Amino acid sequence: MPPLLFFTDPERTPEPWTVAERLPVGSGVVYRHFGAPDARDTALRLRDATAKRDGLLLIGLDEDLAHEVGADGLHLPERAISEAAGIAERQPNWRITAAFHARTPAPTLTGLDALIVSPVFPAGGASASSLPLGLPRLTALTRELDLPIYALGGVDAKNAPELEGSGAYGIAGVGSIRAAFGP
Repeated sequence: MPPLLFFTDPERTPEPWTVAERLPVGSGVVYRHFGAPDARDTALRLRDATAKRDGLLLIGLDEDLAHEVGADGLHLPERAISEAAGIAERQPNWRITAAFHARTPAPTLTGLDALIVSPVFPAGGASASSLPLGLPRLTALTRELDLPIYALGGVDAKNAPELEGSGAYGIAGVGSIRAAFGP
């Protein structure tokens, strides 16, 4: 798994391939299309951009689209974590990640390659109304769970150094990554 994951959002990243083309070599992209009519075309552009950067492409909850574009795997919303084991069995070469908002006990992790924990800090987008988990909860999760954990939600250039020592495997973001690597 790469240390940096760029999460797309149809509203905040309308042309996500322009960011993916500038990410550090080996980074990952999580394409969440949320039913967008141009999902296939965007996914193909992202596949091209990530392939050129030796990067990882995960498709959000759409196994058919992941197959169609030759993605490296899937990203599951928290409500679909229980599907990870079955997907991993059908697709043993895929990487599978899932969102986890850490408001409930840790889920069964069978079939997952990593968890994306959010929001760690005050965040925008869909997490704007959620209370941040904070570094103590993130650190506890990294110690409790035997799985790479990414910090998502409000992570930016100013607070990313605070993650040092938390046990986070990497960082994930939407707006901060777009701001750092976008055109």
